[in-house]
Amino acid sequence: MSEGTEKGGETPDRYRYAVVPNIRVADAAAAIDFYQRAFGAREDVRVDAPGGGVLHAEISIGPSVLMLGDSDGEGGGGGFRAPTALGGTSVALHVFVDDVDALAARAEEAGAEILQPPTDTFHGDRTVILRDPSGHQWVFLTHQEDVADEELGGRLAAEG
Repeated sequence: MSEGTEKGGETPDRYRYAVVPNIRVADAAAAIDFYQRAFGAREDVRVDAPGGGVLHAEISIGPSVLMLGDSDGEGGGGGFRAPTALGGTSVALHVFVDDVDALAARAEEAGAEILQPPTDTFHGDRTVILRDPSGHQWVFLTHQEDVADEELGGRLAAEG
């Protein structure tokens, strides 16, 4: 991070290129529709399974790519299961966007559960946490300022 506190606006370089998650859902076609309505996602790739459903799809949310497909519910085909088959998830998907408030409103209208409303955070981002209808947890962030490492601890302590 840079020295001092500087006004930002752009996604920090360290988060521009990341590991591409591949998630499983109970109904990939419905999930893709939700992601398009809620997050403004674009469907880039879709391979339908021979017996029906979606074997593999790729969507983009801004510059971020997400792979997804239908879960068989039993963990076959590599052991991938949807959060609904597991009773929850231990993973949160982080995506930087230009306007977290607008995205949160659109996502809630589309059926997302807001777990934490848009909030300015100690680390310099405005953040919303939500759960999609498939059970995946998302953290959307709008970068507001760069915060020096030395200042992060003090800000966190001030929050309690």
